[in-house]
Amino acid sequence: MDIIQNYGTLLVIMAAAVGFIMAWGIGANDVANAMGTSVGSKAITLKQAIIIAMIFEFAGAYLAGGEVTSTIRKGIIDVSYFTNIPEFLVLGMIASLLAAGIWLAVASYFGWPVSTTHSIIGAIIGFTAIGVSPEAVAWAKVGGIVGSWVITPAISGIIAILIFVSAKKLIFDRATPLIYAVKYVPIYMGLAGFIMSLVTIKKGLKHVGLGLPTDQGYMLAVAIGVVVAIIGMILIRRLNIDTTTSSEQQTQSVEKIFAILMVLTACCMAFAHGSNDVANAIGPLAAVVSVVDNNGEILSKSPLAWWILPLGGLGIVAGLALFGHRVMKTIGQGITHLTPSKGFAAELAAATTVLIASGSGLPISTTQTLVGAVLGVGIVQGVAALNKKVIRSIIVSWVVTLPAGATLSVIIFFILTFSFGV
Repeated sequence: MDIIQNYGTLLVIMAAAVGFIMAWGIGANDVANAMGTSVGSKAITLKQAIIIAMIFEFAGAYLAGGEVTSTIRKGIIDVSYFTNIPEFLVLGMIASLLAAGIWLAVASYFGWPVSTTHSIIGAIIGFTAIGVSPEAVAWAKVGGIVGSWVITPAISGIIAILIFVSAKKLIFDRATPLIYAVKYVPIYMGLAGFIMSLVTIKKGLKHVGLGLPTDQGYMLAVAIGVVVAIIGMILIRRLNIDTTTSSEQQTQSVEKIFAILMVLTACCMAFAHGSNDVANAIGPLAAVVSVVDNNGEILSKSPLAWWILPLGGLGIVAGLALFGHRVMKTIGQGITHLTPSKGFAAELAAATTVLIASGSGLPISTTQTLVGAVLGVGIVQGVAALNKKVIRSIIVSWVVTLPAGATLSVIIFFILTFSFGV
């Protein structure tokens, strides 16, 4: 307790610094989840992807990041074990953030698309189980989260298959794909607009004091989706559409139309990613700030300090801009060959899954969600279309991530406790 009273400001500064490092790692590694498919399908350039992601990653983190933060902060461990030793919780969260941040920096350098959720949860479990007590870990809740790592890729994969198969049936398998693209692509655009706006209205506006009743929220999201569909219809009809060309040439033209659509889904996925994964950085930071501000008392619920969400958003943007291109290549080009229509199906499916999870407060892995969606699209083309070597390396990196985060956090935790004389 004396440590918190004597070094409270220092501990908050340390937590903010390592929280920023963790957010930087999220931007550097997980940006592939938002932008990899868009760049890999050549719908947008790397520079355009970075600009889009900067805007929408930050918006998602700041506007809609508060809901899932509470799960990371209070759900993984039983805080009652820390009631008499709150300094252990503070030092443990700092150790977890630094451990996860280090691992993400290493993984990003080598281009490994690992799960930031795995990293921070593994780190929190590690210091808690070894430094405090195995019984302090809420294993039942951890089991539910681990289950989501299996279930959500399957869900996103199924959604991606449904979206892409519908596009094939409605557009690509027709004798004149362009005519049907003009008819159906605006519907897909409206769907993407609805999904992106819904999470903003239901979760984002609440954090800035502009919450709406459920019915009004859905009505506004539908209205935005309709507006997006109308805009899409206008833009597509302005294109030079020549239905006298061969079916193959028309298919190429349709892919160009889907490239326009990919800009919207890229925004959607970036917003979804920012809203969900910012919790991995600011959840432990919020716990430290809460304990220090309340002189060691661990509250069951406390408001986020105003500066925490912006700090997480800025960290994600910084990591994205400086280091994000490495992992982006793995996701966008390594798993399977992506065209704009395939990338659209994968991104929209992943965004839908992530936004649902973010709204329910479940900290899923966006890495595994998007990989599941990309795999779903690849499966439609046949198993031969998948790069099994890359997929195996991705799975291995996932398996290594959790124990790596746990091991690093245990080491850093004991260094911190020794340094502060605990």
